[in-house]
Amino acid sequence: MFTGIIEELGEIVGIERSGDGILFTVGAKLVLEGTRIGDSISINGACLTVTSLSDRSFTVFASSVTETSTTLGSYSRGKPVNLERAMAPSGRFGGHFVQGHVDGTGRVASVKRGTGGSLVEVAAGDEIKRYVVAKGSVAVDGVSLTVVSLMPQGFSLYLIPETLARTVASNWKPGYLVNIEVDILAKYVERMLDASARGGGSRPDDEIIMKKLADGGFV
Repeated sequence: MFTGIIEELGEIVGIERSGDGILFTVGAKLVLEGTRIGDSISINGACLTVTSLSDRSFTVFASSVTETSTTLGSYSRGKPVNLERAMAPSGRFGGHFVQGHVDGTGRVASVKRGTGGSLVEVAAGDEIKRYVVAKGSVAVDGVSLTVVSLMPQGFSLYLIPETLARTVASNWKPGYLVNIEVDILAKYVERMLDASARGGGSRPDDEIIMKKLADGGFV
């Protein structure tokens, strides 16, 4: 489990094909502190397991499934990446619940820079948009962000200078491919509603629940 608060910008320093996947070696410093082989680190929002460590880098294995369902398959040496270690039980929860299970990819449609930050529009497919709500949370390249508004082709975000300075979002431009993970709450709500519908009837409190979800913009 992660929070979407990026700890460090790392760099892809090695890429090697290995069986049915890729070994990525990532140059880093902060996220190496306390990390052991077998620990999880989020790389641009994808949860991967550390397979080896050195003083200045760590290596992870990305399977073919991860390669094709995220942006990792397009990475090359020198690419900067967002890094976050799995949340410690005693840690401060600054973002939202992020699993590191990328739901799909999107593309940056536009970037409008201002003195106070940047308004970014992200184009995404229906499999992503169905779970996104205005003022809700979404993880883009592993960064916990608040949705400003919904659009026919996707959604918009506002990035403050701090986020731009500490994450790969500073490199976002039209056409840039990003990993997207929707808020897990939305998926659980959908699952519960589906189960209720299949049950062939509604419970007395279903209408109350649906009204609250509608008031909150979830349905």
